[in-house]
Amino acid sequence: MQVPLKVTFEAGLEPSPALEARIESEARKLEQFGERITACSVALIGRSHHRRKGDLYQVRIHISVPGRADVVVDRNPSADHAHEDPYVAVRDAFAAARRQLQDHERRFEGKIKAHEAVPHGRISEMFPEQDYGLIESA
Repeated sequence: MQVPLKVTFEAGLEPSPALEARIESEARKLEQFGERITACSVALIGRSHHRRKGDLYQVRIHISVPGRADVVVDRNPSADHAHEDPYVAVRDAFAAARRQLQDHERRFEGKIKAHEAVPHGRISEMFPEQDYGLIESA
């Protein structure tokens, strides 16, 4: 990356060196999927304080790649409360970013699946007594 990684903790979250190290590790892994990444910013956001369940964390990732649309991942907490652990929330968000970067690279390199056109034709002659016919194509 040309611009250093920017990590922010929002909604009253205290910065955690261990969590920052995990985010930096995940961001370095992204470079193998998108070689031309110029900047990456990550925001970890604490969510509603539930009385019976723990906090749910939201992760927002913004990746800049020149010549293409930016990759933006905004992972909201899931219904099963898997994002009560900030490390799980970070893992899920970076997995989604990886998939989006891979899709961008495939489109950029032209490695997308192209479906052949369905052949069309017109029946020109029928020979029912001999059980065949002729089709005229374009």
